[in-house]
Amino acid sequence: MEVALLIWAVALTVLVIVGVVWVLDLQAQLRRLREAQEKRLALTNEGDSGLVGLVESLAARLAAITSRTDRLTARSEQIEAALARAVRGVGLVRFRAFEDTGGDQSFALALTDGEGNGVVLSALYGRDATRVYAKPVEGWLSPKPLGAEEEQALAQSRQSLLAQR
Repeated sequence: MEVALLIWAVALTVLVIVGVVWVLDLQAQLRRLREAQEKRLALTNEGDSGLVGLVESLAARLAAITSRTDRLTARSEQIEAALARAVRGVGLVRFRAFEDTGGDQSFALALTDGEGNGVVLSALYGRDATRVYAKPVEGWLSPKPLGAEEEQALAQSRQSLLAQR
């Protein structure tokens, strides 16, 4: 029985030694993994940032881009509001107002914004005098009666605005 007990004691000793070696190897692997993880997540010796530094850098850049986008959006809205009131449609018709004058020296000029509000200017050129008239336009209509050339200039202004879109 002593031989069997001796065999069991040797076998258990070998198993314990194998187990201890295995635990030591696992601890070494765990230490290497932790070092690799810390190297990836923390600042390195050369001053290069690891993953945490990269994420912080990207977050700062994202905040700056978001701020700039907000400013650009606000500026775009201001420009759109100003552009709605700017002269965007132009129509010009030249014509001969009187039989005794040569050339098409008279004209009707329509200046409108994007909503059809503006003015129609007419200049009637004659040998002795030139007369200038201004008629308001609201929503492509004028409260004052428009002549044929003024209507044509207003239609050209509307067409030029539609061509821009």
